[in-house]
Amino acid sequence: MPDHERFSDPSHPADRERPRGTGRMLTGLAWAVLLLGLWLWGREVTDVRHGISGPATGDMAAVGRPPQVELPPAHRPLGAALPQRLDIPDLGVQAPVVARGLDGQGAIDPPPYDQAGVVGWYAAGATPGAAGTALMVGHVDTETRPAVFYKISAMKPGETVRVIRDDGRVAEFTVDDVQVLTRDRFDARQAYGPRETGRAELRLITCGGTFDRASRSYTANVIVSAYLTGTGL
Repeated sequence: MPDHERFSDPSHPADRERPRGTGRMLTGLAWAVLLLGLWLWGREVTDVRHGISGPATGDMAAVGRPPQVELPPAHRPLGAALPQRLDIPDLGVQAPVVARGLDGQGAIDPPPYDQAGVVGWYAAGATPGAAGTALMVGHVDTETRPAVFYKISAMKPGETVRVIRDDGRVAEFTVDDVQVLTRDRFDARQAYGPRETGRAELRLITCGGTFDRASRSYTANVIVSAYLTGTGL
């Protein structure tokens, strides 16, 4: 693989510890570890651990719910409709959404690296806005530049995520939690399971933590949790 010079941001943990020219391989390995949990959770494995959240590192310090944030009540779930675009106003993100399935290892297959600005939606799960937990994945970076979910670790409870659907409605979600789950203590139910039964919830998932030279991959995953609080047209 050629030695490309990637986007450099000294505040980002990957830039402090990651060698150049290996982005595609490194991030791909992290996806397999992250979404092995999804494979287990979907089969209702009962021996996964609960209530474990890995420590935040680098630009992911102070994640979680500040006690002073007052969050709005949940909106009743919408009917099913396909997502078309994901908007995160506070981050300036407007990204097309594509349906994705599982790869041969039981992991959600993210969009290819030449579509690093695209978000993948797990099409076998809930649709955003409908009851259940809708899962969306995106790359954190590529060999040369930041990708669509590069800044989601900086999101805070109370911020808004919008999903434009093919029925003409906009599902408006409010962030209620941001977690960094380390791979060696990964809790699939904590990451993917519903926080409250009957709500329409959304998870935004990407790689995080620091770059581990031994395993040649990221050490954690960022999980942004949100729930439906409104709709628009």
